[in-house]
Amino acid sequence: MTDAILYETPRPAIVRIVLNRPESRNAQDTALLYELNAAFDRAARDDAVKVIVLAANGPHFSSGHDLREGGSIAAQMAPFDVVGTWCGFGCAGAEGRMAREKEIYLGLSERWRNIPKPTIAEVQGKCIAGGLMLAWPCDLIVASDDAAFCDNTVGMGVGGVEYFHHPWEVGARKAKELLFTADWLSADEAKALGMVNHVAPRAELSAFTMALAERIALKPMFALKMAKEAVNAAEDAQGRLSAMNQAFALHQLAHSHNMQVHGVPVDPSGLQVRAKG
Repeated sequence: MTDAILYETPRPAIVRIVLNRPESRNAQDTALLYELNAAFDRAARDDAVKVIVLAANGPHFSSGHDLREGGSIAAQMAPFDVVGTWCGFGCAGAEGRMAREKEIYLGLSERWRNIPKPTIAEVQGKCIAGGLMLAWPCDLIVASDDAAFCDNTVGMGVGGVEYFHHPWEVGARKAKELLFTADWLSADEAKALGMVNHVAPRAELSAFTMALAERIALKPMFALKMAKEAVNAAEDAQGRLSAMNQAFALHQLAHSHNMQVHGVPVDPSGLQVRAKG
């Protein structure tokens, strides 16, 4: 563990996991994601813990994937013990990239979604693209009144973040609009759509989230686990997992297309538009 993730126990039965790369607006490199996974594992395996809060230091919750991470895919993955059974990180063509993203994006996010304990995302400032893959797996989201959410990946030539939960978060039509336009979704708009549970003043965000966690922690742990399992099962019965797997495959097709046409996994014309904007 490095200082990229902080593990705090502010109250009995409650753990607070904090993203701690404020200088990069909590951009996610491979190391941060595996450290975050280790922190989630630690909290999940501790029978004294009932509720897990995911928070972030700095002005913004997450700026998404850290696009500055260099080196080959195999080199990026080499220092870490993978948690899934997918392999082939050193393989040529689309296989290596698909293997990595199936492990550290789709795989980890889905793993966190299924932790059998209530989880709360405490979101302030901007939550962009890959940042959604940290907030969405949590059971509840509490946002500051200045929070804003955005998925700008269509502009980069791919169909959305690898954890494609958009229709279950905001509904099909709004999901299409957000993807097509890359417009920002305010905290109040996200609450109206059901993606955010509560909006709190920025200065009161942590206190509000902790009070919510304390109310949940009063409940019996086994009952909390069963309630979470039941709601997750209802989403999966609607075809959530199958739809996400198809979206992930299309995402990989987009990477492969961009590599053939542009020589990079994203469409650089979209990045130029973002820079001008």
